[in-house]
Amino acid sequence: MKIVVLAGGISTEREISIVSGTGVCKALRGKGHQAILVDVYCGDARKTAETAFSGSYDVDADAAYIRSFDEKLEEMSSRSDFFGPRVLELCRAADAVFLALHGENGENGKVQAAFDLLGIRYTGSGSLGSALAMDKELSKQLFRENHVPTPAGIVLRKNEERRAAAENGVGLPCVVKPSCGGSSVGVSIAHTEEEYGRALEEGFRYEDVLIVEQYIKGREFSVGIVDGEVYPVIEIAPIQGFYDYHNKYQAGCTVETCPAELSPELTKRMQEYALQAYEALRLESYGRIDVMMDEANEMYCLEANTLPGMTPTSLLPQEAAALGMDYASLCEKLIAVSLRKSN
Repeated sequence: MKIVVLAGGISTEREISIVSGTGVCKALRGKGHQAILVDVYCGDARKTAETAFSGSYDVDADAAYIRSFDEKLEEMSSRSDFFGPRVLELCRAADAVFLALHGENGENGKVQAAFDLLGIRYTGSGSLGSALAMDKELSKQLFRENHVPTPAGIVLRKNEERRAAAENGVGLPCVVKPSCGGSSVGVSIAHTEEEYGRALEEGFRYEDVLIVEQYIKGREFSVGIVDGEVYPVIEIAPIQGFYDYHNKYQAGCTVETCPAELSPELTKRMQEYALQAYEALRLESYGRIDVMMDEANEMYCLEANTLPGMTPTSLLPQEAAALGMDYASLCEKLIAVSLRKSN
């Protein structure tokens, strides 16, 4: 198949997206596909639909080309067009587009909506599910309406009057996070009023809408779902602090256990909650649900990842490996199940 692996972009998760895309592209080429790596925002004027998928190809060279734009992004961000040079031309010429995008304008449904209008086939959920899952305010509303357990929380907007944590209905300790962010960027845990104030300032650096929610003390897990099949639960245990951006992506900072050491009963209950959350958000093809379990074994769905990380050591590939599926085969499967929704 001719496949464009779309990565990069201008979100705070740009670098992780490039790492995901590079891994996916290499895996697909190893399976015999004519896969190419393209930055959704910066594009590649060197490529044409007629020649891009033929001949020899160096994935690492294109990854380096994408990173060459890193220092120019602020200068480029004033332009009105989101899609970079030749991006749509290349995507239309491909049999499928593997979305290795993370964060804003990758997971929020806008790219998916544009591709739907253009008849471009892509991996992951459609525009509606992507938009619902990206917005944590809407996610929590849908979780509550569909009886999916989730931490108590409130929404704060930048221009609204701010109450002390003790008076906001959530109390301390609490978690403060941007409503539409990913990879735990801008997320803080506040134990005191002073920390709460700093957490709000930090969160509002990234977005104008924040979620303040109940802090759940306990164990953290993630559950992948592919084509309606719930994958083995993986436990995430940071050596220090919580599962923030540093602990997610710095080797050796987190112990990840898959399958998680849970009783069959607890495993089944967590997988059922994850599937309920997936369905409540209208997700399709695949995704990953983050779950906390407190000291009394009560479970809380935190959020959904519609385009979960796809580095070879990311959580979803680890869950697939527990089922005996290698990384390259998982990449192929994600394409296959996604293309079925557009047939």
